[in-house]
Amino acid sequence: MPKILSVRAPLDEKEERWVRKMAASRHGPADWILHARMVVRSWDGERVEAIAKELDCSPQTVRRRLHRFDTQGVDGLGDQPRTGRPRRLTTQDDSWIIALARSTPPGKLERYSDGSLDVREEEGEAQWSLNALARAAQEAGIRVKRSQIRRICLREGVRWRRTHSWGDSSDKDFVPKG
Repeated sequence: MPKILSVRAPLDEKEERWVRKMAASRHGPADWILHARMVVRSWDGERVEAIAKELDCSPQTVRRRLHRFDTQGVDGLGDQPRTGRPRRLTTQDDSWIIALARSTPPGKLERYSDGSLDVREEEGEAQWSLNALARAAQEAGIRVKRSQIRRICLREGVRWRRTHSWGDSSDKDFVPKG
């Protein structure tokens, strides 16, 4: 049978009032509000599984937070600083790189309605490669390497490799194999 876990009783009336006020707050740090709600529900006699289900998190998270409040008190409600290096690229940079990978390369031949072919940029890349995307991003002022572009594209499910232009046919009677 699992051990029933509940948080310690409030040290004084001031601590209880502050935690309940934070739990009911709509304006404040989201992590503090969520963790205060966990503590208040535990004070009200709810079990860990019920708290986790109602707050849409795992029971282990609730256990950790209740234990942390037991040891650190009110200061244990906030998140600790994260380790590791902070992100250098913003989400706006990521979005720009994804939009670039989905766009038509500058050196790709384009067929117009009158049947003529033209290219936007004679010296541009005909197909996007990681090197070409990195070069275009650096020209736009985003300091990024090809490995980062690869990770961004894989994470977002964006293909930077296209089928080769010589693999497509403009013939109306062409039927691909398979």
